[in-house]
Amino acid sequence: MLSTTLSLDDIRAALQKPLPGPAAQIKLAPEYRVESLRATPPADARAAGVLILLYPHDGRWHFPLMKRVEDGLVHGGQISLPGGSQEAGESLRETALREACEEIGAACAGVGVLGQLSTIYIPPSNFLVTPTVGYVTERPGFRCDPREVAELIEVPLRTLFDPDAVKREPWTLRGVTVEVPFYQIGPHKVWGATAMILSEFSLLLAETEL
Repeated sequence: MLSTTLSLDDIRAALQKPLPGPAAQIKLAPEYRVESLRATPPADARAAGVLILLYPHDGRWHFPLMKRVEDGLVHGGQISLPGGSQEAGESLRETALREACEEIGAACAGVGVLGQLSTIYIPPSNFLVTPTVGYVTERPGFRCDPREVAELIEVPLRTLFDPDAVKREPWTLRGVTVEVPFYQIGPHKVWGATAMILSEFSLLLAETEL
């Protein structure tokens, strides 16, 4: 049973291990996404960064997710990690921190970076996403941008290790019925690239020797 008292050193050590990449991402991927996870991303894919921001709350590590506003764009209304497109002259780590600052009000200058996870290609938006894992020593004073964020969702890290949090349902996507795995977090169904990223993160932490 995974400890619920992972230290920053434990998490940092986990992120220094070889990354499982698609082998972990596939565990929370709809079947139709498996082939694209294993394939080489297209040369014109747009670089993007997202942030898993750990912070202590109620004696346990948490991280924020956000429900995007219904704006008619590809990922409108979906649950995601804070993040977005890389800008000229910045690293993907800097992209993740900047976007988190802009979207949810996390103080990017105060975030300590623990490491990065595997990139993941998202076909509908043609993004090649690199997740960064960071931490702050106290709960941020979140200030979400209402133009981008409909709701902030604070997730206990231990949720990722609860087998009852992973569900599977038949969904109709693009006119085809497929089985979709997702994390059930309160009333929210966290699926797609966000779930695949969290799947890799949880696998690395679960294999850490505590």
